[in-house]
Amino acid sequence: MRLLFIRHGDPDYVNDTLTEKGHKEAMLLAGIADRLDLGTCFVSPLGRARDTASYSLEKTGKEGTVLNWLAEFPARVDLNLSEELQKAYGDCKKFNGKYIPRIPWDVLPSYWTAHPEYVHGEEWRNSEIARCSDMAEVYDSVTKEFDNFLAEHGYVRDGLRYKVLRESKETVTFFCHFAITCVFLSHLWNVSPFVLWHSLVLAPTSVSEIVTEEREKGCAYFRAAKLGDQSHLFIAGEKPSFAARFCEVFSDKGHRH
Repeated sequence: MRLLFIRHGDPDYVNDTLTEKGHKEAMLLAGIADRLDLGTCFVSPLGRARDTASYSLEKTGKEGTVLNWLAEFPARVDLNLSEELQKAYGDCKKFNGKYIPRIPWDVLPSYWTAHPEYVHGEEWRNSEIARCSDMAEVYDSVTKEFDNFLAEHGYVRDGLRYKVLRESKETVTFFCHFAITCVFLSHLWNVSPFVLWHSLVLAPTSVSEIVTEEREKGCAYFRAAKLGDQSHLFIAGEKPSFAARFCEVFSDKGHRH
């Protein structure tokens, strides 16, 4: 089985659509859509993913089925419950006297790397971030939906691997988001989502290809053939947008801080 995770184009988060650059990136992606062999397509319900998918779907004559669990990972951290996390997230803002909720993966590296539980495949569930958020509950909910999807295609979760009840050479494509892609990959690979959130850069419209390895009859594991491929942008001479990245050097104020 072959899974493609395609991130949306450069986002206009306020209006949940794409910037002008994002639309250009989506058009360039559509230019190679036939060669990607998209197979059956599924789309996040959020506008920026649907707008991105629309170009490739139109180019290939395919339809995309909306799956609500492909929406960007919706967990939120309540900073009002922890002074420790108020420092860990930095630049915390208040509204009506209370801290505004934060997304789990936006934590500063100096914090999470100092706490071993965040890099452990299961102990992240006992972390301060998990305690002060709905992260574990939401993680279990979306990965259950993901596993149900894989089971429908013949691959059933069995501990840290998958049983192959029905072999499949099918390709399925998910037009979705950075954080939710990392969640699904962390589940497939049995690692902490924090490791992937902070170790991967999946640029807008990048393509990640995951394929099954079935060296033993009835047993499958999922491996990455490529992660965050941006070749369609480089071929066109289009510089990838900076979303999903932070400053490479602290003094560069032109990058995200």
